[in-house]
Amino acid sequence: MKLISDITAFFPVLVSMVVLSFSCQPDRPANNGSRPNFLLAISDDQSWIHTSFAGSDWVQTPAFDRVANSGIYFRNCYAGSPGCAPSRSALVTGRYHWQNEQSGQHAAGWFDKYVPFVDILEADGYHTGYTGKGVGPFKYGEHPLRAQNAAGKVYNDIKYSEDHLDERTAKAIRDVNYFANFKQFLEQRPADQPFFFWYGASEPHRDYEKDSWKRHDKTLDQVEVPAFLPDNQVVRGDLLDYAIEIEWFDLHLMRMLDHLEATGELENTIVMVTADNGMPFPRAKANGYEYGIHVPLAISYPLGFPSGRMVDDPVSFTDFAPTILELTGSSKKDMLPMSGNSMVNILQSKKSGIIESSRSYVLAGRERHSSSRYKNLGYPQRIMRKGRYLYIWNLKPERWPAGAPQRVIPDSTTEALYPMYGIDKTGTHQSAWAFTDIDAAPTKSWIVEHWDQQPNKQYFDWAVAKRPEFELFNVEKDPNCLYNLAYDLEYREIVDQLQTTLQQELSNSGDPRVVGPNQEVFETYPRYSPMREFPAPDWLKSINN
Repeated sequence: MKLISDITAFFPVLVSMVVLSFSCQPDRPANNGSRPNFLLAISDDQSWIHTSFAGSDWVQTPAFDRVANSGIYFRNCYAGSPGCAPSRSALVTGRYHWQNEQSGQHAAGWFDKYVPFVDILEADGYHTGYTGKGVGPFKYGEHPLRAQNAAGKVYNDIKYSEDHLDERTAKAIRDVNYFANFKQFLEQRPADQPFFFWYGASEPHRDYEKDSWKRHDKTLDQVEVPAFLPDNQVVRGDLLDYAIEIEWFDLHLMRMLDHLEATGELENTIVMVTADNGMPFPRAKANGYEYGIHVPLAISYPLGFPSGRMVDDPVSFTDFAPTILELTGSSKKDMLPMSGNSMVNILQSKKSGIIESSRSYVLAGRERHSSSRYKNLGYPQRIMRKGRYLYIWNLKPERWPAGAPQRVIPDSTTEALYPMYGIDKTGTHQSAWAFTDIDAAPTKSWIVEHWDQQPNKQYFDWAVAKRPEFELFNVEKDPNCLYNLAYDLEYREIVDQLQTTLQQELSNSGDPRVVGPNQEVFETYPRYSPMREFPAPDWLKSINN
């Protein structure tokens, strides 16, 4: 892990007074140009460890590093969910995804009543918009659905094309020119109006161009492979292709920072850089483990936040909305009650390490991800990170965590099934045939194709095998979350304490899985995305019999 010095930045008294003047106002402040701008940059599927600032030498992120060095680096930021839609829902509402009905679930409908903080800023005089991926995937439309994306007005018109100025570093990178759209957004802003801009890259979400890394001065021996993945050339190459896409996200962020600096606006812009969930690899994305929910976070504000600090407080995506609203002096009255807590005290502190001792834990969770089980059933989890421990409650341990191992062949009149594990007659894994909560990837296919070979079977089991109801990991010693301590007698008291606290927090937040009245309500929400069919699972057959 790279180290930076614990520098305390001293600001003139006048600047401190300005900061306090906008952060403490209870109502809408005058639009006189003194309020801070916001640039929120969010990558799509990036684990916390994969920045050069955090020590990954094979991933170069100079823009992220710039924000972290000139601001605050958060060692313990946890996404709202290991999946994009529920995680982004938590970020813009300040509420856990299980509090937002459909509007917290993947590919469901976004209801008008779940007002995002972006609306409040717009009503408060901010110029708002986004490029790339906003708050999604959700269904938007006519009332009671929300008409506009919860990230604001879209700026995606400026695109790359293969025959005109195409500088994309890999063929699978999205064609939206994020930086050019950001410039257009700023050009359309009325004079002296503060702005909030959501930069939502589609990278490093899959698909990737296989072996794109070979064109970019990278070598297989650079890669640090997580212990839950096999260490071979296929996986190392896949990780380097992932790195290429992270670096594309970072490149456009750097251009945005440079442009703000050149126009004299960077000093008064609060920059927040994070990711919506972890890396798109087996046992990471769509899983409640560290590599699924622990994400990077750096925040800078030259005019108002002491710089060069590393913070250990656990923070949650639910904390973003109350933080931003406090910094703008905006009222929360038009939003539903929030579960998150403002980070302003942390941001304005001069300290490193633990700033607010009251922040002892954060929560996350998941329901469904892709269409991966019989009748679109999800894999409900509730997750708590407290101190050195990550605690996971798998509410339906009889279900396959990565999706069913066998799928019904589409349009089959006899409900014929694809081969078990999606392995065809040639021994090749077809990713769309099984375990579809894991994105199609060379790493996934290699693991499945070698599932019955030692020592490779352990990677298969870690990725797709059924899991116990409770899992406990000491993430300081075991960041790969491989050694479950939940059933070790030595940790019984810790498990009991964590489960009691988790249950109480879920009850306080009105989680239907705990308080009802319909504990299965999440399974009833429509999915506005392609569906797959799966055979009835054995556990359901035994119930029916």
